[in-house]
Amino acid sequence: MTHGGHQPSQVSGKALAGLALGALGVVYGDIGTSPLYALKECFLGTHGVPLTRENILGVLSLVFWSLNFLISYKYIGHLMRADNRGEGGILALIALLRSESRSRVPGGLILLGLFGAALLYGDGIITPAISVLGAVEGLGVATKALEPWVIWISLLIIIALFAVQKHGTGRVGAMFGPITVIWFFCIIVLGLVGIFQSPSVLFALNPWYGISLLFREGLLSFSILAAVVLVVTGGEALYADMGHFGRRPIRLAWFGLVLPALVINYFGQGALLMVRPEAIENPFYSLVPSWALYPMVVIATGAAITASQALISGAFSLTQQALQLGYSPRVTIRHTSRSLVGQIYIPQVNAMLAIACCGLVLGFRNTTNLAGTYGVAVTGTMTITTILFAGVARYCWRWSWLRTVLITGPILLVDLAFAGANVTKIPHGGWFPILVAAIVFTLMSTWKRGRAIVSTALREGSLSLDLFIPDIARRNLPRVPGTAVFMTSDATGAPPVLLHHIKHNKVLHERVVIM
Repeated sequence: MTHGGHQPSQVSGKALAGLALGALGVVYGDIGTSPLYALKECFLGTHGVPLTRENILGVLSLVFWSLNFLISYKYIGHLMRADNRGEGGILALIALLRSESRSRVPGGLILLGLFGAALLYGDGIITPAISVLGAVEGLGVATKALEPWVIWISLLIIIALFAVQKHGTGRVGAMFGPITVIWFFCIIVLGLVGIFQSPSVLFALNPWYGISLLFREGLLSFSILAAVVLVVTGGEALYADMGHFGRRPIRLAWFGLVLPALVINYFGQGALLMVRPEAIENPFYSLVPSWALYPMVVIATGAAITASQALISGAFSLTQQALQLGYSPRVTIRHTSRSLVGQIYIPQVNAMLAIACCGLVLGFRNTTNLAGTYGVAVTGTMTITTILFAGVARYCWRWSWLRTVLITGPILLVDLAFAGANVTKIPHGGWFPILVAAIVFTLMSTWKRGRAIVSTALREGSLSLDLFIPDIARRNLPRVPGTAVFMTSDATGAPPVLLHHIKHNKVLHERVVIM
Protein backbone atom coordinates (compact mmCIF):
# COMPACT_ATOMS: atom_id res chain seq x y z
CA MET A 1 0.00 0.00 0.00
CA THR A 2 1.14 3.51 -0.62
CA HIS A 3 2.46 5.41 2.38
CA GLY A 4 0.48 8.62 2.26
CA GLY A 5 -2.56 9.77 0.30
CA HIS A 6 -5.07 7.26 -0.99
CA GLN A 7 -4.29 3.56 -1.03
CA PRO A 8 -5.27 2.52 -4.54
CA SER A 9 -5.39 -1.19 -3.73
CA GLN A 10 -8.31 -0.55 -1.35
CA VAL A 11 -10.46 1.75 -3.46
CA SER A 12 -13.82 0.76 -4.90
CA GLY A 13 -16.72 2.12 -6.92
CA LYS A 14 -16.11 5.22 -9.02
CA ALA A 15 -12.59 5.63 -7.69
CA LEU A 16 -11.73 2.07 -8.74
CA ALA A 17 -13.22 2.64 -12.21
CA GLY A 18 -11.27 5.89 -12.56
CA LEU A 19 -7.99 4.26 -11.60
CA ALA A 20 -8.70 1.32 -13.93
CA LEU A 21 -9.25 3.82 -16.78
CA GLY A 22 -6.00 5.56 -15.88
CA ALA A 23 -4.25 2.18 -15.81
CA LEU A 24 -5.50 1.55 -19.36
CA GLY A 25 -4.00 4.86 -20.39
CA VAL A 26 -0.61 4.24 -18.78
CA VAL A 27 0.06 0.66 -17.71
CA TYR A 28 -1.37 -1.23 -20.70
CA GLY A 29 -0.27 0.98 -23.55
CA ASP A 30 2.90 -1.05 -24.14
CA ILE A 31 1.39 -4.52 -24.26
CA GLY A 32 -1.78 -3.14 -25.86
CA THR A 33 0.01 -1.90 -28.98
CA SER A 34 2.00 -5.08 -29.60
CA PRO A 35 -0.56 -6.22 -32.25
CA LEU A 36 0.84 -3.46 -34.48
CA TYR A 37 4.03 -5.42 -35.12
CA ALA A 38 4.29 -8.67 -33.08
CA LEU A 39 2.57 -11.19 -35.37
CA LYS A 40 4.30 -9.83 -38.47
CA GLU A 41 7.70 -10.42 -36.86
CA CYS A 42 6.78 -14.06 -36.15
CA PHE A 43 6.71 -14.74 -39.90
CA LEU A 44 8.67 -11.94 -41.61
CA GLY A 45 11.29 -11.13 -39.01
CA THR A 46 14.78 -12.54 -38.62
CA HIS A 47 13.39 -15.44 -36.58
CA GLY A 48 10.18 -16.00 -38.56
CA VAL A 49 8.76 -19.40 -39.55
CA PRO A 50 7.21 -20.28 -42.94
CA LEU A 51 3.69 -18.94 -43.39
CA THR A 52 1.60 -22.15 -43.34
CA ARG A 53 -1.74 -22.95 -41.71
CA GLU A 54 -0.09 -25.22 -39.12
CA ASN A 55 2.50 -22.59 -38.26
CA ILE A 56 -0.15 -19.86 -37.96
CA LEU A 57 -2.10 -22.00 -35.47
CA GLY A 58 1.13 -22.87 -33.65
CA VAL A 59 2.24 -19.23 -33.33
CA LEU A 60 -1.23 -18.13 -32.14
CA SER A 61 -1.22 -20.92 -29.57
CA LEU A 62 2.17 -19.75 -28.28
CA VAL A 63 0.85 -16.17 -28.18
CA PHE A 64 -2.29 -17.12 -26.24
CA TRP A 65 -0.51 -19.23 -23.63
CA SER A 66 2.38 -16.79 -23.27
CA LEU A 67 -0.09 -14.01 -22.44
CA ASN A 68 -1.89 -16.15 -19.89
CA PHE A 69 1.14 -17.77 -18.29
CA LEU A 70 3.52 -14.81 -18.13
CA ILE A 71 1.06 -11.95 -17.58
CA SER A 72 -2.05 -13.47 -15.95
CA TYR A 73 -0.26 -16.12 -13.87
CA LYS A 74 3.20 -14.68 -13.22
CA TYR A 75 2.67 -10.93 -12.94
CA ILE A 76 -1.02 -10.54 -12.06
CA GLY A 77 -1.22 -13.71 -9.97
CA HIS A 78 2.10 -13.72 -8.10
CA LEU A 79 4.50 -10.81 -8.69
CA MET A 80 2.00 -8.07 -7.78
CA ARG A 81 1.75 -9.59 -4.29
CA ALA A 82 5.36 -8.49 -3.69
CA ASP A 83 5.35 -4.74 -3.11
CA ASN A 84 7.47 -2.34 -1.10
CA ARG A 85 4.96 0.03 0.56
CA GLY A 86 2.82 -0.04 -2.57
CA GLU A 87 5.69 0.30 -5.06
CA GLY A 88 6.30 -2.50 -7.53
CA GLY A 89 9.09 -3.37 -9.92
CA ILE A 90 12.47 -4.97 -9.64
CA LEU A 91 13.87 -2.38 -7.19
CA ALA A 92 10.91 -3.05 -4.88
CA LEU A 93 12.06 -6.67 -4.73
CA ILE A 94 15.61 -5.49 -3.98
CA ALA A 95 14.29 -3.31 -1.14
CA LEU A 96 12.42 -6.28 0.34
CA LEU A 97 15.53 -8.44 0.16
CA ARG A 98 17.72 -5.72 1.69
CA SER A 99 15.33 -5.47 4.62
CA GLU A 100 16.37 -8.99 5.59
CA SER A 101 19.57 -9.89 7.38
CA ARG A 102 22.55 -9.72 5.05
CA SER A 103 23.65 -13.12 6.31
CA ARG A 104 20.48 -14.67 4.94
CA VAL A 105 20.29 -13.06 1.50
CA PRO A 106 23.18 -13.72 -0.94
CA GLY A 107 24.87 -10.46 -1.95
CA GLY A 108 24.99 -11.56 -5.58
CA LEU A 109 21.19 -11.52 -5.64
CA ILE A 110 21.16 -7.76 -4.99
CA LEU A 111 23.71 -7.09 -7.75
CA LEU A 112 21.74 -9.28 -10.17
CA GLY A 113 18.59 -7.30 -9.38
CA LEU A 114 20.42 -4.04 -9.91
CA PHE A 115 21.46 -5.14 -13.40
CA GLY A 116 17.84 -6.16 -14.12
CA ALA A 117 16.67 -2.68 -13.13
CA ALA A 118 19.31 -1.18 -15.42
CA LEU A 119 17.97 -3.31 -18.31
CA LEU A 120 14.53 -1.78 -17.81
CA TYR A 121 15.91 1.66 -18.68
CA GLY A 122 16.93 0.26 -22.08
CA ASP A 123 13.38 -0.99 -22.50
CA GLY A 124 12.12 2.49 -21.63
CA ILE A 125 14.10 3.93 -24.52
CA ILE A 126 13.07 1.29 -27.09
CA THR A 127 9.33 1.20 -26.32
CA PRO A 128 8.43 4.76 -27.43
CA ALA A 129 10.45 4.31 -30.62
CA ILE A 130 8.97 0.99 -31.73
CA SER A 131 5.40 1.76 -30.61
CA VAL A 132 5.13 5.15 -32.29
CA LEU A 133 6.92 3.96 -35.44
CA GLY A 134 4.61 0.92 -35.59
CA ALA A 135 1.56 3.18 -35.49
CA VAL A 136 2.79 5.80 -37.96
CA GLU A 137 3.94 3.15 -40.45
CA GLY A 138 0.25 2.71 -41.21
CA LEU A 139 0.58 5.89 -43.29
CA GLY A 140 2.92 3.99 -45.58
CA VAL A 141 0.23 1.34 -46.01
CA ALA A 142 -2.32 4.01 -46.90
CA THR A 143 -0.11 5.72 -49.48
CA LYS A 144 3.51 5.27 -50.52
CA ALA A 145 3.84 9.04 -50.86
CA LEU A 146 3.94 9.40 -47.07
CA GLU A 147 6.61 6.73 -46.45
CA PRO A 148 9.55 9.21 -46.37
CA TRP A 149 7.71 11.24 -43.71
CA VAL A 150 7.13 8.35 -41.29
CA ILE A 151 10.38 8.89 -39.38
CA TRP A 152 9.93 12.67 -39.02
CA ILE A 153 6.28 12.40 -37.95
CA SER A 154 7.34 9.76 -35.39
CA LEU A 155 10.05 12.06 -34.03
CA LEU A 156 7.60 14.95 -33.61
CA ILE A 157 5.16 12.71 -31.74
CA ILE A 158 7.91 11.35 -29.46
CA ILE A 159 9.18 14.86 -28.65
CA ALA A 160 5.62 15.99 -27.86
CA LEU A 161 5.12 12.93 -25.63
CA PHE A 162 8.15 13.71 -23.48
CA ALA A 163 7.18 17.40 -23.39
CA VAL A 164 3.82 16.65 -21.70
CA GLN A 165 5.34 14.43 -18.99
CA LYS A 166 5.65 17.42 -16.65
CA HIS A 167 1.85 17.44 -16.29
CA GLY A 168 2.02 14.11 -14.46
CA THR A 169 1.12 10.47 -14.94
CA GLY A 170 -2.44 10.99 -13.72
CA ARG A 171 -3.24 13.73 -16.24
CA VAL A 172 -1.51 11.95 -19.11
CA GLY A 173 -3.40 8.77 -18.18
CA ALA A 174 -6.70 10.64 -18.01
CA MET A 175 -5.91 12.27 -21.37
CA PHE A 176 -5.00 9.08 -23.19
CA GLY A 177 -7.02 6.58 -21.16
CA PRO A 178 -10.20 7.14 -23.23
CA ILE A 179 -8.14 6.86 -26.45
CA THR A 180 -6.79 3.54 -25.21
CA VAL A 181 -10.32 2.32 -24.46
CA ILE A 182 -11.31 3.23 -28.03
CA TRP A 183 -8.18 1.45 -29.26
CA PHE A 184 -9.02 -1.77 -27.43
CA PHE A 185 -12.62 -1.77 -28.67
CA CYS A 186 -11.39 -1.10 -32.23
CA ILE A 187 -8.95 -4.02 -32.15
CA ILE A 188 -11.74 -6.25 -30.78
CA VAL A 189 -13.98 -5.33 -33.74
CA LEU A 190 -11.13 -5.80 -36.23
CA GLY A 191 -10.22 -9.12 -34.66
CA LEU A 192 -13.80 -10.40 -34.80
CA VAL A 193 -14.03 -9.43 -38.49
CA GLY A 194 -10.89 -11.46 -39.14
CA ILE A 195 -12.05 -14.47 -37.12
CA PHE A 196 -15.34 -14.61 -39.06
CA GLN A 197 -13.28 -15.06 -42.25
CA SER A 198 -11.73 -18.27 -40.90
CA PRO A 199 -13.30 -19.46 -37.61
CA SER A 200 -11.03 -22.54 -37.57
CA VAL A 201 -8.33 -20.23 -36.19
CA LEU A 202 -9.91 -20.79 -32.76
CA PHE A 203 -8.33 -24.27 -32.74
CA ALA A 204 -5.17 -22.42 -31.68
CA LEU A 205 -6.61 -22.21 -28.14
CA ASN A 206 -5.43 -25.82 -27.87
CA PRO A 207 -1.87 -25.74 -26.46
CA TRP A 208 -0.93 -28.77 -28.54
CA TYR A 209 -0.62 -26.60 -31.65
CA GLY A 210 2.07 -24.53 -29.96
CA ILE A 211 3.87 -27.60 -28.62
CA SER A 212 3.76 -29.33 -32.02
CA LEU A 213 5.25 -26.21 -33.65
CA LEU A 214 8.18 -26.31 -31.24
CA PHE A 215 8.84 -29.98 -32.05
CA ARG A 216 8.14 -29.72 -35.80
CA GLU A 217 10.41 -26.81 -36.70
CA GLY A 218 13.32 -27.81 -34.44
CA LEU A 219 15.89 -25.06 -33.81
CA LEU A 220 13.88 -22.57 -35.87
CA SER A 221 10.88 -23.07 -33.59
CA PHE A 222 13.02 -22.19 -30.57
CA SER A 223 14.12 -18.96 -32.24
CA ILE A 224 10.45 -18.07 -32.93
CA LEU A 225 10.16 -17.37 -29.18
CA ALA A 226 12.34 -14.31 -29.83
CA ALA A 227 9.44 -12.91 -31.89
CA VAL A 228 6.60 -14.27 -29.72
CA VAL A 229 8.04 -12.43 -26.71
CA LEU A 230 6.96 -9.16 -28.36
CA VAL A 231 3.38 -9.92 -27.25
CA VAL A 232 4.34 -9.84 -23.53
CA THR A 233 6.74 -6.90 -23.53
CA GLY A 234 4.56 -4.81 -21.22
CA GLY A 235 4.63 -7.24 -18.28
CA GLU A 236 7.54 -5.70 -16.45
CA ALA A 237 6.16 -2.18 -16.95
CA LEU A 238 2.83 -3.39 -15.54
CA TYR A 239 4.61 -4.44 -12.34
CA ALA A 240 6.84 -1.35 -12.18
CA ASP A 241 3.80 0.96 -12.48
CA MET A 242 1.90 -0.72 -9.66
CA GLY A 243 2.62 2.18 -7.31
CA HIS A 244 0.88 4.60 -9.69
CA PHE A 245 -2.50 2.82 -9.63
CA GLY A 246 -2.52 -0.18 -7.26
CA ARG A 247 -3.26 -3.89 -7.72
CA ARG A 248 -7.04 -3.94 -8.08
CA PRO A 249 -7.38 -1.36 -10.89
CA ILE A 250 -4.59 -3.05 -12.86
CA ARG A 251 -6.15 -6.50 -12.45
CA LEU A 252 -9.62 -5.23 -13.33
CA ALA A 253 -8.38 -3.59 -16.52
CA TRP A 254 -6.42 -6.69 -17.58
CA PHE A 255 -9.12 -9.31 -17.22
CA GLY A 256 -12.01 -6.97 -18.05
CA LEU A 257 -10.73 -5.58 -21.35
CA VAL A 258 -7.05 -5.87 -22.24
CA LEU A 259 -6.60 -9.66 -22.34
CA PRO A 260 -9.79 -10.38 -24.33
CA ALA A 261 -8.98 -7.59 -26.80
CA LEU A 262 -5.43 -8.81 -27.42
CA VAL A 263 -6.43 -12.45 -27.91
CA ILE A 264 -9.27 -11.57 -30.29
CA ASN A 265 -7.06 -9.29 -32.40
CA TYR A 266 -4.15 -11.71 -32.67
CA PHE A 267 -6.55 -14.47 -33.68
CA GLY A 268 -8.21 -12.11 -36.18
CA GLN A 269 -4.83 -11.39 -37.78
CA GLY A 270 -4.08 -15.11 -37.90
CA ALA A 271 -7.44 -15.85 -39.54
CA LEU A 272 -6.77 -13.14 -42.15
CA LEU A 273 -3.38 -14.69 -42.96
CA MET A 274 -5.04 -18.05 -43.56
CA VAL A 275 -7.28 -16.46 -46.20
CA ARG A 276 -4.84 -13.82 -47.56
CA PRO A 277 -1.19 -14.81 -46.96
CA GLU A 278 -0.02 -11.70 -48.83
CA ALA A 279 -1.34 -9.59 -45.93
CA ILE A 280 1.73 -10.59 -43.92
CA GLU A 281 3.42 -7.31 -44.98
CA ASN A 282 1.27 -5.62 -42.33
CA PRO A 283 -1.45 -7.97 -41.00
CA PHE A 284 -2.78 -5.43 -38.49
CA TYR A 285 -3.55 -2.66 -40.95
CA SER A 286 -4.69 -5.23 -43.52
CA LEU A 287 -7.63 -5.92 -41.19
CA VAL A 288 -8.69 -2.27 -41.43
CA PRO A 289 -11.12 -1.27 -44.22
CA SER A 290 -9.64 1.28 -46.62
CA TRP A 291 -12.12 3.98 -45.54
CA ALA A 292 -11.04 3.61 -41.89
CA LEU A 293 -7.28 3.49 -42.47
CA TYR A 294 -6.44 7.11 -41.64
CA PRO A 295 -8.68 7.25 -38.52
CA MET A 296 -7.11 3.99 -37.36
CA VAL A 297 -3.61 5.43 -37.76
CA VAL A 298 -4.66 8.34 -35.52
CA ILE A 299 -6.14 5.99 -32.89
CA ALA A 300 -3.10 3.69 -33.09
CA THR A 301 -0.78 6.67 -32.63
CA GLY A 302 -2.70 7.74 -29.52
CA ALA A 303 -2.44 4.18 -28.19
CA ALA A 304 1.29 4.10 -29.04
CA ILE A 305 1.80 7.25 -26.99
CA THR A 306 0.27 5.47 -24.00
CA ALA A 307 2.50 2.47 -24.71
CA SER A 308 5.47 4.77 -24.27
CA GLN A 309 3.93 6.23 -21.12
CA ALA A 310 4.01 2.84 -19.37
CA LEU A 311 7.80 2.61 -19.61
CA ILE A 312 8.42 6.32 -18.97
CA SER A 313 6.37 6.17 -15.75
CA GLY A 314 8.18 2.97 -14.83
CA ALA A 315 11.54 4.69 -15.33
CA PHE A 316 10.43 7.50 -12.99
CA SER A 317 9.38 4.98 -10.34
CA LEU A 318 12.61 3.02 -10.68
CA THR A 319 14.71 6.18 -10.33
CA GLN A 320 12.84 7.25 -7.21
CA GLN A 321 13.35 3.82 -5.65
CA ALA A 322 17.02 3.81 -6.68
CA LEU A 323 17.44 7.19 -4.97
CA GLN A 324 15.78 5.93 -1.80
CA LEU A 325 18.03 2.86 -1.78
CA GLY A 326 21.17 4.95 -2.32
CA TYR A 327 21.88 3.80 -5.89
CA SER A 328 21.23 7.11 -7.66
CA PRO A 329 22.55 10.67 -7.47
CA ARG A 330 20.12 13.31 -6.27
CA VAL A 331 17.52 14.27 -8.88
CA THR A 332 14.51 16.57 -8.91
CA ILE A 333 11.36 14.60 -8.05
CA ARG A 334 8.09 16.45 -8.60
CA HIS A 335 4.93 14.94 -7.16
CA THR A 336 2.14 15.44 -9.68
CA SER A 337 -0.81 14.17 -7.65
CA ARG A 338 -2.34 15.52 -4.44
CA SER A 339 -3.62 12.07 -3.42
CA LEU A 340 -1.30 9.38 -4.90
CA VAL A 341 2.29 9.49 -3.72
CA GLY A 342 3.46 7.18 -6.52
CA GLN A 343 2.69 9.64 -9.34
CA ILE A 344 5.91 11.59 -9.97
CA TYR A 345 7.89 13.39 -12.67
CA ILE A 346 11.70 13.52 -12.90
CA PRO A 347 12.95 16.13 -15.44
CA GLN A 348 16.50 14.76 -15.74
CA VAL A 349 15.34 11.21 -16.51
CA ASN A 350 12.71 12.52 -18.92
CA ALA A 351 15.30 14.51 -20.89
CA MET A 352 17.78 11.62 -21.14
CA LEU A 353 15.06 9.18 -22.29
CA ALA A 354 13.84 11.68 -24.91
CA ILE A 355 17.31 12.22 -26.41
CA ALA A 356 18.13 8.49 -26.48
CA CYS A 357 14.74 7.59 -27.97
CA CYS A 358 15.06 10.11 -30.81
CA GLY A 359 18.56 8.81 -31.54
CA LEU A 360 17.18 5.28 -31.72
CA VAL A 361 14.50 6.26 -34.24
CA LEU A 362 17.08 7.98 -36.46
CA GLY A 363 19.48 5.06 -36.15
CA PHE A 364 17.14 2.09 -36.78
CA ARG A 365 14.44 3.85 -38.88
CA ASN A 366 11.69 1.14 -38.85
CA THR A 367 10.01 -1.42 -36.58
CA THR A 368 11.60 -4.43 -38.26
CA ASN A 369 15.08 -3.14 -37.40
CA LEU A 370 13.97 -2.10 -33.92
CA ALA A 371 12.48 -5.55 -33.26
CA GLY A 372 16.06 -6.77 -33.07
CA THR A 373 16.71 -4.48 -30.10
CA TYR A 374 13.46 -5.44 -28.41
CA GLY A 375 13.23 -8.58 -26.33
CA VAL A 376 16.75 -8.78 -24.93
CA ALA A 377 16.07 -6.21 -22.20
CA VAL A 378 12.55 -7.52 -21.58
CA THR A 379 13.45 -11.20 -21.22
CA GLY A 380 16.56 -10.41 -19.20
CA THR A 381 14.56 -8.31 -16.73
CA MET A 382 11.74 -10.88 -16.62
CA THR A 383 14.17 -13.66 -15.74
CA ILE A 384 15.94 -11.64 -13.06
CA THR A 385 12.57 -10.56 -11.60
CA THR A 386 11.56 -14.22 -11.21
CA ILE A 387 14.85 -15.05 -9.46
CA LEU A 388 14.41 -12.09 -7.07
CA PHE A 389 10.78 -13.07 -6.44
CA ALA A 390 11.98 -16.54 -5.47
CA GLY A 391 14.41 -14.86 -3.06
CA VAL A 392 11.63 -12.74 -1.54
CA ALA A 393 9.36 -15.80 -1.19
CA ARG A 394 12.13 -17.77 0.49
CA TYR A 395 13.85 -15.19 2.70
CA CYS A 396 11.09 -12.63 3.38
CA TRP A 397 7.91 -14.71 3.30
CA ARG A 398 9.63 -17.81 4.71
CA TRP A 399 8.30 -20.18 2.06
CA SER A 400 9.74 -23.69 2.16
CA TRP A 401 12.24 -24.62 -0.54
CA LEU A 402 9.70 -27.06 -1.99
CA ARG A 403 6.96 -24.44 -2.31
CA THR A 404 9.41 -21.87 -3.71
CA VAL A 405 10.63 -24.27 -6.40
CA LEU A 406 7.15 -25.50 -7.30
CA ILE A 407 5.83 -21.95 -7.80
CA THR A 408 8.83 -20.17 -9.32
CA GLY A 409 10.53 -23.11 -11.07
CA PRO A 410 8.10 -23.41 -14.03
CA ILE A 411 8.02 -19.60 -14.42
CA LEU A 412 11.83 -19.47 -14.49
CA LEU A 413 12.00 -22.23 -17.11
CA VAL A 414 9.67 -20.27 -19.41
CA ASP A 415 11.60 -17.04 -18.79
CA LEU A 416 14.90 -18.76 -19.58
CA ALA A 417 13.45 -20.21 -22.81
CA PHE A 418 12.46 -16.72 -23.99
CA ALA A 419 15.77 -15.22 -22.82
CA GLY A 420 17.78 -17.94 -24.58
CA ALA A 421 15.88 -17.39 -27.82
CA ASN A 422 16.61 -13.65 -27.67
CA VAL A 423 20.37 -14.15 -27.36
CA THR A 424 20.41 -14.46 -31.16
CA LYS A 425 19.16 -10.84 -31.37
CA ILE A 426 22.30 -9.38 -29.82
CA PRO A 427 24.21 -8.92 -33.12
CA HIS A 428 21.07 -7.44 -34.76
CA GLY A 429 20.51 -4.60 -32.28
CA GLY A 430 20.12 -6.47 -29.01
CA TRP A 431 23.47 -5.00 -27.98
CA PHE A 432 21.82 -1.59 -27.50
CA PRO A 433 19.78 -2.33 -24.31
CA ILE A 434 22.76 -4.28 -22.93
CA LEU A 435 25.00 -1.24 -23.48
CA VAL A 436 22.45 1.05 -21.79
CA ALA A 437 22.13 -1.41 -18.90
CA ALA A 438 25.92 -1.61 -18.48
CA ILE A 439 26.18 2.18 -18.26
CA VAL A 440 23.30 2.50 -15.78
CA PHE A 441 24.55 -0.46 -13.70
CA THR A 442 28.03 1.07 -13.49
CA LEU A 443 26.55 4.40 -12.41
CA MET A 444 24.32 2.81 -9.76
CA SER A 445 26.94 0.47 -8.28
CA THR A 446 29.66 3.17 -8.31
CA TRP A 447 27.36 5.70 -6.63
CA LYS A 448 26.37 3.17 -3.96
CA ARG A 449 30.01 2.31 -3.27
CA GLY A 450 30.96 6.00 -3.16
CA ARG A 451 28.18 6.76 -0.69
CA ALA A 452 29.36 3.91 1.52
CA ILE A 453 32.92 5.30 1.53
CA VAL A 454 31.69 8.83 2.36
CA SER A 455 29.37 7.52 5.11
CA THR A 456 32.24 5.57 6.68
CA ALA A 457 34.47 8.65 6.64
CA LEU A 458 31.74 10.81 8.21
CA ARG A 459 31.05 8.23 10.91
CA GLU A 460 34.74 8.03 11.80
CA GLY A 461 34.89 11.83 12.11
CA SER A 462 31.65 12.21 14.07
CA LEU A 463 30.92 12.09 17.78
CA SER A 464 28.46 9.60 19.24
CA LEU A 465 25.35 11.07 20.91
CA ASP A 466 26.25 9.25 24.14
CA LEU A 467 29.40 11.39 24.34
CA PHE A 468 28.04 14.53 22.68
CA ILE A 469 25.10 15.23 25.02
CA PRO A 470 27.08 15.05 28.33
CA ASP A 471 29.79 17.20 26.73
CA ILE A 472 27.25 19.88 25.79
CA ALA A 473 25.90 19.85 29.36
CA ARG A 474 29.39 20.37 30.81
CA ARG A 475 30.28 23.23 28.44
CA ASN A 476 27.12 25.19 29.32
CA LEU A 477 26.86 26.87 25.90
CA PRO A 478 24.70 29.99 25.50
CA ARG A 479 21.16 29.15 24.25
CA VAL A 480 19.26 31.35 21.80
CA PRO A 481 15.46 31.39 21.34
CA GLY A 482 13.92 29.05 18.77
CA THR A 483 14.14 25.51 17.45
CA ALA A 484 16.90 24.12 15.21
CA VAL A 485 16.44 20.92 13.18
CA PHE A 486 19.50 18.97 11.99
CA MET A 487 19.05 16.23 9.39
CA THR A 488 21.08 13.03 9.63
CA SER A 489 21.12 9.51 8.20
CA ASP A 490 23.00 8.14 11.23
CA ALA A 491 20.85 7.94 14.34
CA THR A 492 23.80 7.12 16.64
CA GLY A 493 26.05 10.13 16.01
CA ALA A 494 25.83 13.91 16.16
CA PRO A 495 25.34 15.35 12.64
CA PRO A 496 28.55 16.94 11.30
CA VAL A 497 26.69 20.18 10.52
CA LEU A 498 25.68 20.43 14.20
CA LEU A 499 29.30 20.02 15.30
CA HIS A 500 30.39 22.73 12.83
CA HIS A 501 27.60 24.99 14.10
CA ILE A 502 28.83 24.67 17.68
CA LYS A 503 32.48 25.07 16.67
CA HIS A 504 32.00 28.29 14.72
CA ASN A 505 28.94 29.94 16.34
CA LYS A 506 29.49 28.66 19.91
CA VAL A 507 25.73 28.74 20.67
CA LEU A 508 22.77 26.36 20.63
CA HIS A 509 19.06 26.97 20.17
CA GLU A 510 16.69 26.34 23.08
CA ARG A 511 15.36 23.25 21.34
CA VAL A 512 17.52 21.06 19.11
CA VAL A 513 15.91 18.32 17.02
CA ILE A 514 18.05 15.66 15.36
CA MET A 515 15.96 14.12 12.55
